[in-house]
Amino acid sequence: MNLRSLRTLSVATAAMLALAACGSEEGDGGAAAGELDLVADGTLTVCSDVPYPPFEDFDESSPSGFTGFDIDIVQAVADGLDLELAVKDSSFDGLQSGLALNAGECDLAASAMTITEERQANLAFSDGYYDSKQSLLVPVGSDVASIADLEGKRVGVQQGTTGEAYTNENASGAEVISFPSDAEMYQAIQAGQVDALLQDLPVNLVHTAGGDFEIVEEFSTEETYGLAMKKDNAALVEAVNGQLSELRDSGAYDDLYEKYFSEAAVDDAAQTSDS
Repeated sequence: MNLRSLRTLSVATAAMLALAACGSEEGDGGAAAGELDLVADGTLTVCSDVPYPPFEDFDESSPSGFTGFDIDIVQAVADGLDLELAVKDSSFDGLQSGLALNAGECDLAASAMTITEERQANLAFSDGYYDSKQSLLVPVGSDVASIADLEGKRVGVQQGTTGEAYTNENASGAEVISFPSDAEMYQAIQAGQVDALLQDLPVNLVHTAGGDFEIVEEFSTEETYGLAMKKDNAALVEAVNGQLSELRDSGAYDDLYEKYFSEAAVDDAAQTSDS
């Protein structure tokens, strides 16, 4: 599949981060680490719903035990603030609702989470760091060619996500089946328990390896991912935004984007997932 749509996302995201940087002093990482209200002193504790490649996945060989675009972003944030990084696997529903953060399980949620008005009622978000699309994945040879063909079909979505909301609003007559994570969704379509998956484009792309599945439609929903924090931790939000600006200014953001979203990177991830 042509991946030019993915590569163009980095241009919009870089521009957005550039605008955010104008509001703070260049090179300023925000509040000093000692001024932050952290769950554990000297450590940035991050919750993420794993696996959700290429954004987050398990990796026993890495220092944190995890890998992915989001993980590399928060590792860079932690490094810039002279903090250790600790990552916890958490359910996405608990992250997007604010329950995990408000319960003190972590300082920050990094989990391919779209910034929405509903979530902003319970969470504070960093500046956006990634622009995404939704997509429809089906088995090769399926009679489903678009979202309009889903009437009477079973569609897998992830609980609590914008993909679930988009499906409920736009897939007329479809039976929407919610799963706790992408892993269960993919197993369901492999077993023929659902006819399609509707979720973030980069994640569905990973499932196109081997030629068994294909993406038949993409949806421009103007979604932007942000790192989520407690609403009353303004110092941490400022510090995180400062680090995101430094990532952009240094060129490190572009390097991370290329690492995970270049055509070669997506092909490698897809082959690994399919093996």
